[in-house]
Amino acid sequence: MDVIIAFLTEYGYVGMLASAFLAGSFLPFSSEAVMLGLLATGLDPWGLILYGTAGNILGGLFNYGVGRMGRLDWIEKYLHVKKKDLDKAQRFMAGHGAWMGFFAFLPVLGSAITILLGLMRANIVISTTSMAIGKFLRYVLLVYGASMLAS
Repeated sequence: MDVIIAFLTEYGYVGMLASAFLAGSFLPFSSEAVMLGLLATGLDPWGLILYGTAGNILGGLFNYGVGRMGRLDWIEKYLHVKKKDLDKAQRFMAGHGAWMGFFAFLPVLGSAITILLGLMRANIVISTTSMAIGKFLRYVLLVYGASMLAS
């Protein structure tokens, strides 16, 4: 993982976009570590927040698209998201639908939420908007927290 993070930090904002895409999709990846590394190199925090948010949304939309295909066997086999995780996400969402995309930033459960939104064929505009708000706020809090610790 350290080698991958070092590789992505060399590519600046594009590395942030790529790592956020990976983290936003079904892959267990830490875009936060890449963002903190890139912050330490002196890149603009707002640029990192925007690229990170965009990549994370694209990763979530990838999951949404896979979920929309409706192939539970593919979701378990290729995305390694278990039926129990989808069931847990469904209980968490409890009929709230597309606005629950806000919580797509949560570890493990976030991937299941975005896949489930696709399975449910939730409104894509509301799903994307709610994902964007949650993912953006998470990165803002990360940058703010890092700047507070650095002070």
